[in-house]
Amino acid sequence: MGYDDRKHQEKEIKRKDIIDAAERIFFLKGYDNASMDEVAKEAEYSKRTVYVYFNSKEQIYFEIMIRGYRLLIDRIERSLDESHPQNALDELHCIFFTFFEFSEEYTEYFKAIMEYETKDSADQRGVEDESKAECYRLGEQIFGYLSRALEKGTAEGSLHDGLDSEQAALFLWACTVGVYNTGKKKADYLKDFHKIDSKEFVTESFYLIMRLISKDGVNHHERESGV
Repeated sequence: MGYDDRKHQEKEIKRKDIIDAAERIFFLKGYDNASMDEVAKEAEYSKRTVYVYFNSKEQIYFEIMIRGYRLLIDRIERSLDESHPQNALDELHCIFFTFFEFSEEYTEYFKAIMEYETKDSADQRGVEDESKAECYRLGEQIFGYLSRALEKGTAEGSLHDGLDSEQAALFLWACTVGVYNTGKKKADYLKDFHKIDSKEFVTESFYLIMRLISKDGVNHHERESGV
């Protein structure tokens, strides 16, 4: 290994160390309550060294969101490969509930993605364009799964004729973000006032959306027991 390669490897190791440390601090204390001083201490680097690699706390948080997106995409692709959906509705079911399983298993990554999806773009100061572009790209990849499934559903006749797959995917993604945010943040309210737990709320929300866009108004999974 040459000198330049060795220096590059050392930089990548330090960069990863800092993101790992920030992830532990952010997940433990919450992003708003964490400081760059704490990140530097956890990483066992000076604060000056941390700022050599990342110009702001926001920049590091974007890197954590990127990790979350990649985990989610990997989970969706594996679920689609393993479940072999027979039609568009099966495919949408797989995507939606894979997202739910991800939210249960990787709660903090899920929270990071949800905060990014609902955050005002004006709050992205101090974030490098490369990181923003990667978040957009990964988000569009997830959007693409929805769009292609909806396009397939229109072609096979299981969804309404003339359904604009891109607009419907935007609608479905916005609904998904809203449903998951409500299920997570309002779990006690849903249980106390509406006698429904968050998982049931998410499940019923999905079937309601499918009834709105499917041609026969019924998703066959509703006839089966459980998710």
